[in-house]
Amino acid sequence: MLFNSFEFLWFFIAVTLAFYILPHRYRWLMLLLSSCYFYMAFVPVYIVILGATIIIDYFAAFWIDRTEGKQRKVALAVSIIANVGILSFFKYYNFAVENILQVAGWMQTKPDIPYLEIILPVGLSFHTFQAMSYTIEVYFKRQQPERHFGIYALYVMFYPQLVAGPIERPQNILPQLHEKKAFIPGNVVSGLKLMAWGLFKKVIVSDRLNYIISAVYDQPNSYANWSIIIAAIFFTFQLYCDFSGYSDIARGSARVMGYELMLNFNFPFYSTSVKELWTRWHISLNTWFRDYVYIPLGGNKVGKNRMYLNILFIFILSGIWHGAGWGFILFGLINAIAILLSPLIRPRWEKMLRGILPQNTIGHSIRTLFFTLSTFLILTLSFIPFRAVDFEKTRLIFSRLMDWTQPGITLKLSGYTGLYSCLLAIVFLELLQMAYYKGFYHRFFMKLPFVVRFLAYNLFLLLIMGLGVFESFPFYYFQF
Repeated sequence: MLFNSFEFLWFFIAVTLAFYILPHRYRWLMLLLSSCYFYMAFVPVYIVILGATIIIDYFAAFWIDRTEGKQRKVALAVSIIANVGILSFFKYYNFAVENILQVAGWMQTKPDIPYLEIILPVGLSFHTFQAMSYTIEVYFKRQQPERHFGIYALYVMFYPQLVAGPIERPQNILPQLHEKKAFIPGNVVSGLKLMAWGLFKKVIVSDRLNYIISAVYDQPNSYANWSIIIAAIFFTFQLYCDFSGYSDIARGSARVMGYELMLNFNFPFYSTSVKELWTRWHISLNTWFRDYVYIPLGGNKVGKNRMYLNILFIFILSGIWHGAGWGFILFGLINAIAILLSPLIRPRWEKMLRGILPQNTIGHSIRTLFFTLSTFLILTLSFIPFRAVDFEKTRLIFSRLMDWTQPGITLKLSGYTGLYSCLLAIVFLELLQMAYYKGFYHRFFMKLPFVVRFLAYNLFLLLIMGLGVFESFPFYYFQF
């Protein structure tokens, strides 16, 4: 069931109405059953896998809580191995077989390892990591085991963020699931506005850009250099709008019922360094790796060489988390290298820019713009293997990027999904985001008369319904 579908609209209305009609003691059950239905709308049988991990982690938490020393570590290990084992089987088995057979071919051997017809359960990486955060927090005694099995199951399966996050921590969600939620009009209005903003990102920007991106990435050798450059830039916007749009709709639909999910994107395109970028993009995943992998490895409290290895490891692991393909690993590697080289390269650029630019507000703004665009460029380059997935297509795209002599297919300029329409959607997106980022939305728009704001919101909805691309394209991160 896609957030950008009328099926979800009716589902959301029915669940929200039932939530406020039912007494508090029955709401958890209604939300749990609704979340099961929501998940089973994709591939029904995989609810069994999700249920198995929920049962394992529910009892593992009590095992962890009542033991000490080595037994405590064993209990945590059982939980992690069960979760990572299921994730690895469904997501990485065929990738591992492919690479084993490739190496075996180089060694002129033929091991009998079969490929399996496996369909990756939707959102497996997300709810696996959320489940692991629960047992890890219990292990470090920062969270008490949840005794109510239904509430714990709802923590893992809460429908707004079940499929593509944010990856929540138990300290945020579990207490909220116990709270009696009153009907607060402000939450409803704020949640609906957030949902509308997420839908705008998805159907006005992301799905419109998808036509040009898919055409170029499917046949990169048929397109000229400038077409590939545009497609690469468009994909950065597409992925941002697709994923942050999902997060906005998830946060908005939860807020309508009084639940507050964590912020997952914080204007990442305004970052002036790659390091800053990854504190603003997919915040829930990056803080997960920081807290549960990077810091336990020593973080930045170890020697420089060890710290560099930690950073490299975290970003490669992040790439693997996204998907079973060398392109995802290369994506992580590019970002890690950019962060590691920044202390060497950035000071030289800053010194050069200070030497040629005036030391005033204008000069500062130009320097900020330079580093912001540089960061966006690095992100865009790292997303090329992310989108291409395999090495051969990545190599082909980068080679075409460097070749300005070869002719190619010209991108469609006009029309509903043409180049001009896509550019206009991006410009409109950035104008709205800049207005919010700079505070214009709260300082000016929110002070306008209610009638003016009401008309503006309705005009915004009409824009979405009239110009949105409602082709039911799945959200990109569903595959992760």
